[in-house]
Amino acid sequence: MTDPQIAIFMLVLFIGIVLLGFPIAFTLIAMGLGFGYYAYAQPDQLSHLFENRIFDLFVQNTFSVMSNDVLVAVPLFLFMGYVVERANIVDRLFLSMQLATRHVPGSMAVAALATCAIFATATGIVGAVVTLMGLLALPAMLKAGYDKKLATGVICAGGTLGILIPPSIMLIVYAAIAQVSPVRLYAAALFPGILLASMYMLYVIIRAYLNPSLAPKPVEEEVPPLTSIIWQLLTSFVPLFVLIMSVLGSILAGVATPAEAAGVGSFGGLVLAAIYRSLSWQRLKEAVFLTARTSAMVCWLFIGSWTFASVFSYLGGHDLIEHWVLGLALGTVGFLILAQLIIFFLGWPLEWSEIIIIFVPIFLPMLSTFGVDPLFFGVLVALNLQTSFLTPPMAMSAYYLKGVAPKHVQLMDIFKGIMPYLAIVIFAMVLMYMFPAIILWLPEYLFG
Repeated sequence: MTDPQIAIFMLVLFIGIVLLGFPIAFTLIAMGLGFGYYAYAQPDQLSHLFENRIFDLFVQNTFSVMSNDVLVAVPLFLFMGYVVERANIVDRLFLSMQLATRHVPGSMAVAALATCAIFATATGIVGAVVTLMGLLALPAMLKAGYDKKLATGVICAGGTLGILIPPSIMLIVYAAIAQVSPVRLYAAALFPGILLASMYMLYVIIRAYLNPSLAPKPVEEEVPPLTSIIWQLLTSFVPLFVLIMSVLGSILAGVATPAEAAGVGSFGGLVLAAIYRSLSWQRLKEAVFLTARTSAMVCWLFIGSWTFASVFSYLGGHDLIEHWVLGLALGTVGFLILAQLIIFFLGWPLEWSEIIIIFVPIFLPMLSTFGVDPLFFGVLVALNLQTSFLTPPMAMSAYYLKGVAPKHVQLMDIFKGIMPYLAIVIFAMVLMYMFPAIILWLPEYLFG
């Protein structure tokens, strides 16, 4: 076998092993070291078993990840999200949004989507958002008589918005891989994220209006006075919204880097928790522990992915795929559709980190050939990765929700509930293809 054929075999073997249930990070590391040992072998390798350049590459990749200035924002944003999650802010937020939208068809579902969007923006962790909203909003909607499929679909779709809406951790990683400004990338993703969340809400409102039995209206006797509703909004929605806007605003205004803004956001989360009298030593320890655990997991994924990608590229795998794509003589739209289809199918067995670090670099060198802006491509990838959490049978958001849902809510109900939102994501991607200014206008307006 030639080296490029071995690279393709390496890729297929990796996907097969992941589908068997092996841990992804350690599988990447093991396969990177194993195939790298072959790739970097010297003629007298048998006499120098441990003198192989793959070990130097592994150490170098580990140091690069740990010292990457852009990735410093990852643990800080994670800490901000975990502090907000444990400060009991989200339940206040959901209640206030529910009261504020009580006259809108499907008010509880709309409130759940709005809460998911805001909380996902604050934390960026899909599993945390879906799990917490599944514990908080799903029982309330089911008790109010909401259709199971509608209620579960809302939470699964809303929980994935953190991948796209800044300050998204995925966008930080893409910026580091594609060597683009994370500030410009955040600006490019802002309107698409708001648009997608708005389309979700519009779908719920129209469906609840056409079929009121799916989402019964709240009983007016249970609605508190207007002054109480305004106070609920002022004490729940406004503080968290100000925190998020201060983080995003400082980044987009060029006042702070993403890492600096994440540090400010972490401090702001602690201040909010103290104001709500939810900042205890136990909760702070839990937030620190979860941040350290998740950061370590993410960093090892990066190390394994970069080692795997380096060996794959050294063996000629990237060049082989690039020559194949260029040989198809596709136009710009054809190239984008092909790339997004590949990423869509890879999203079933793989996490977003492996897709971003291993597979996206395959397409990045071809962007200039097809005249595609890296910012545009990055936002399309972020939109596409929404589908990986929403596409059965590997829809991870559905499994997150099933883990906390009441027993009478079946997995098939959740799968049926998320299908309309999957169609909305695909429709949003079509809109981006047709009107690229949705993505590119804001970064060009702010930064030229």
